[in-house]
Amino acid sequence: MKIGIPTEIKAAENRVAVPPHGVAELTGRGHAVCVQAGAGTGSGFSDEEYMAAGADILADAADVWGQADMVVKVKEPLPDEYDYLRPDLILFTYLHLAADEKLTRAMMASGVTGIAYETIEDGDGRLPLLEPMSEVAGRMASQVVAQYLTKHERGRGVLMGGVPGVSPAKIAVLGGGTVGTHAAQIALGMGAEVTILDINLERLRYLDEVLHGRLTTLYSSQANIQEKVSNADAVIGSVLIAGARAPKLVTRDMLADMREGAVIVDVAVDQGGCVETTHPTTHDAPTFLVDGVVHYGVANMPGAVPRTSSLALANATLPYIMRLAGHGLASALESDAGFKKGLNTYRGAVTYPAVGEAFGIPVQEAALERLVMA
Repeated sequence: MKIGIPTEIKAAENRVAVPPHGVAELTGRGHAVCVQAGAGTGSGFSDEEYMAAGADILADAADVWGQADMVVKVKEPLPDEYDYLRPDLILFTYLHLAADEKLTRAMMASGVTGIAYETIEDGDGRLPLLEPMSEVAGRMASQVVAQYLTKHERGRGVLMGGVPGVSPAKIAVLGGGTVGTHAAQIALGMGAEVTILDINLERLRYLDEVLHGRLTTLYSSQANIQEKVSNADAVIGSVLIAGARAPKLVTRDMLADMREGAVIVDVAVDQGGCVETTHPTTHDAPTFLVDGVVHYGVANMPGAVPRTSSLALANATLPYIMRLAGHGLASALESDAGFKKGLNTYRGAVTYPAVGEAFGIPVQEAALERLVMA
């Protein structure tokens, strides 16, 4: 199979889908890999390193997309890339289709086979290709809170850990999954007072045990969310429903009770956000104010630490890339039910239920039957 790795074009996105060592694994198994010139520069990987790994370096994105049987990316295609989509192409990347109807319909119109990192499951129902970026984003979220709580960033002027005789910052974390857990760990390490809210009591028991009771765990009811948000110096939104839009847990009305200069970091923004007043922002313009509350909605947070993120992502994705390349689409997906859940679009049809539900698009099981017969 010929695998294409284009340069990411999302604003301030410096990650690359496959580092040179991953390319060497693919070419060593007889696959051809073409990399757009400069694709790895933002992560500290030179074109010379890719050539040494056996890749062909192509100057233009159109050439990479046009020559590849499978394009592997980090972020979803942007409108400038829609024309590259075609029926005989496999696109393997983060798609987040349930938050983007325009992209969903562009993929349907093109007939491209779209496999989303974020909906692939392992044997235990976890999301192995979402997890490494969730770890990065969770750890970054608390660093971001610490930065934007400073007065020159329009925050409350509160130090995360306080000092002797002065209370630390109060942080409310919505969701106890991978993002929330890592956000809580870093915030606790900074000395903050952390409350984590979740609807899964077993998860709360687990977090209480592994974090040795250093944080407060609370059931995620609307009343409890209201109370903690109103008293928080910062709120970290880390709610995830696999492949679906995030539920709006923090409403516009709740902002009226928040402290001026409080900070909201909505890590769920790439799935529509769990805060009613957030919208996607960029690393170049990361924040905005609503009712005096600082909102941070960067949809590609791990892009700020691209070398760490690119290496962590490839650790998780490379085995799946090699299975697709080595066994072909139908065989790779049919042999692994969790991998098959990554299929979001196929031959013009939506094949992932949560995406169809988001936009009232029928999910076509017949498309999956055609995959089996392919």
